[in-house]
Amino acid sequence: MEPWQAFILGIIEGITEYLPVSSTGHLLVAQHLMGIGTSGAESKAAADTFAVCIQGGAILAVLGLYSKRVLQMIRGVMGRDAEGLRLALAILIGFLPAAVLGLLLNRWIEAKLFGMWPIIIAWILGGIGILVVVAWQKKRPKLASGKELGEMTLKMAFIIGLMQCVAMCPGTSRSLMTIAGGLLVGLTIRAAVEFSFLLGVLTLTAATAKKAVEKVEGLDPVYNTLFGGTKLMLHTYDVLPLVIGLMAAAVSAAISVKWLVNYLQSHGLSIFGWYRIAIGLIVGSLILSGVLNA
Repeated sequence: MEPWQAFILGIIEGITEYLPVSSTGHLLVAQHLMGIGTSGAESKAAADTFAVCIQGGAILAVLGLYSKRVLQMIRGVMGRDAEGLRLALAILIGFLPAAVLGLLLNRWIEAKLFGMWPIIIAWILGGIGILVVVAWQKKRPKLASGKELGEMTLKMAFIIGLMQCVAMCPGTSRSLMTIAGGLLVGLTIRAAVEFSFLLGVLTLTAATAKKAVEKVEGLDPVYNTLFGGTKLMLHTYDVLPLVIGLMAAAVSAAISVKWLVNYLQSHGLSIFGWYRIAIGLIVGSLILSGVLNA
């Protein structure tokens, strides 16, 4: 992997991770177009690990932008902030469904759903879903004065966590499901987006850590050990592309998050619905025309 390729992948990861458009789908298309991870099982395993590990940059971006909330939760866990403790528990409750299902279904999902056509279908269905949610909101204008983050209950957090499980299907978008879940349980758009970001920190950290330490089976036995995926990635790409990807993801994610919060306050989610449908149709056409491999 060339440094410029790592930079592009980092930018794509950072921009799309917290937008409801699916970072996984965008990264997979970009990798295919640049010929990354397409030359065999070892190449694909290294590319998959790289794509997950650069999520660390997006995690750092949210930790920096929402440092006050993070510190509030830390004080809460230490018994010094009741609201911070409630929020920390809400995030933990929201994380548990995906954690359990992820352990049970991860191998099956990677084997059956990590392909371009499942992602294209998820893009289009997710786009239609967004437009349905927007139409539903317009019929219920009282949602604009919904609950703020401090009023969130553990039941609401659990429902959002169940919604997040749907995003285990590549192309669906974790941000889409958690933001939509927040709106459906009665949060304001700002609260739903902020909870999505904070829940994402825990979810993405767990996914990144899991990918970094897991074994890679079916290849050289040296990679069938703890941190096998990381060893393979570093052997294939070296350290520099990873550092570039992380830095690019951190900066672009910070910009993307700040833009999204401001944009949604006055424009809503419709643009992302139309975008998902459009990119699904475009990528599908590229595959059918032979420009892109499925």
